[in-house]
Amino acid sequence: MNELNNPRIERVSQGASPGHNEDHVIVVETPAATDLIVLDGATSVADHDYIDPAGDVAWFVARFGAALEQAIHDGLDQEPAVLRAIGAVRDEYLGHAGGAEVPPYAWPIAAMTWVRAARDQALHLYCLGDCITLMTRPDGTVVDLDPYVNPQEAVLRAEIARLSAAGIDDPAARYARLLPLLRARREEQNGSANPAILCLRPAGALAARRHVVPAPGGSMLLVMTDGFYRLVDPYGLHTPISLMTACEQRGLAAALHALRGYEAEMAVGNSVKRADDASAILWRAPPV
Repeated sequence: MNELNNPRIERVSQGASPGHNEDHVIVVETPAATDLIVLDGATSVADHDYIDPAGDVAWFVARFGAALEQAIHDGLDQEPAVLRAIGAVRDEYLGHAGGAEVPPYAWPIAAMTWVRAARDQALHLYCLGDCITLMTRPDGTVVDLDPYVNPQEAVLRAEIARLSAAGIDDPAARYARLLPLLRARREEQNGSANPAILCLRPAGALAARRHVVPAPGGSMLLVMTDGFYRLVDPYGLHTPISLMTACEQRGLAAALHALRGYEAEMAVGNSVKRADDASAILWRAPPV
């Protein structure tokens, strides 16, 4: 079934700049489940792209998404599907890179949340990184199905605050000061024995957060990248409850429009990026 013809599913994905998007969303319906997948590629900290002039990170999330979708159609469960997709895309990446020596900080990575909504009304979450999943229960309460705080965000905000206190507010100058920190973190993520992020050469088992929760009829799910969640944190335009209400009543496109309008008017804030790619999937549980 094509999700565009399914009134229970809505999705949106937009880059922070025209023509370039390092997010990727996938909706797959099979007889066994509806799979909702949001990928948030981490902005490259390399000097240039190594395999695709349009962007290695955008290439990575698109190619991984295609490989994962094929694995779903082949009937694989979540962990085996992710590992098979990683292997396929890694081989393709190395083939494109050829003899180029790609530094560890230049290998692309991404956050991913995959929600498998089974036909028995159970949600199976497979989460790497800092995407967000909110659910409105039939009684109107809103819960975060995968509470997670990215420790690197606090490190970056503290460093940005330190630079601002030193009078370094120019975005280019600030980024140059942050670059060694960002590259060291990227090397750490790509070299981790148990990566908590989607990467192409994990040295061991992925440290995915996995949850199984019920999705009773009448509940609603919002799976999103942190760029879309900026409406709540850090901008404070919504609470989780009001964001769910706005998306349900006015749709994802309206919420995205409000996000971009606010970013166009705001001053440079306590963030590495003035704006971010933003993506979300809204899913309504079928009635019992």
